[in-house]
Amino acid sequence: MKPLIVKVGGAFIGDAQAAKALLDVLAQLQKSRPVLLVHGGGPIVEEWMVALNLKTVKIDGLRVTSAEQMPYIVGALAGTANKQLVAQAIASGLNPVGLALTDGGMVKCTPMDAKYGAVGSVEPADATLLKLLLSQDYLPVVSSIGADPSGQLLNINADQAATVMAQLLHGELILLSDVAGVLDADKQLLSELNAVQIQQLIDAGVIRDGMTVKVEAALSAARDIGVPVTIASWKQPESLLRLAGNQSAGTRIYPD
Repeated sequence: MKPLIVKVGGAFIGDAQAAKALLDVLAQLQKSRPVLLVHGGGPIVEEWMVALNLKTVKIDGLRVTSAEQMPYIVGALAGTANKQLVAQAIASGLNPVGLALTDGGMVKCTPMDAKYGAVGSVEPADATLLKLLLSQDYLPVVSSIGADPSGQLLNINADQAATVMAQLLHGELILLSDVAGVLDADKQLLSELNAVQIQQLIDAGVIRDGMTVKVEAALSAARDIGVPVTIASWKQPESLLRLAGNQSAGTRIYPD
């Protein structure tokens, strides 16, 4: 079966009970297919910024990452967030390996516009390390810190990192957040959407604010990897068990 690439955010990592519930489900799914976990960690980074009295600036939804802040962002994402998830995975009986996008030549990272600071874009490169780990039933836990060919560390958008992992492994991508999926005007879960339907719901104000960002990220990912992408909730991890039977969970976003 195709590998399952699961992306989680920082709010999830800070909720020990939710993390345990999801990782228990991933342990069950891993019995029938390879699983890889990609994570961000915005709330953890924000805690560090506040504690260190450093200012957060965002442009186009991306965190501007100055040279002064980069060591702390690396520490928060590749250190605290990553090892916290690894430890939680151990408690669920999994065999995790904590990684970053820097490792094993898995991706190629390129700095974005200088106005963002040390922020990069990423594309797939070499899947050898990941395939080796997955073949031996390890759970790769990948943080979104990369490096360019000169060795400059770069902060990478975690949704983009997860998309590239799916491209690299020809896998199925699930973007987990704190919502069950996309809801219609009557607050009922929509099981699937395509680009035309998404635009209609945005125009009608049904999809708005943060959900617009999530849906557009999922649609972009679906176009990039050529297969549907699922938006689901880490608060309802049991719904993911349907994936073991080739059923859908949350809202499945189809490419054009």
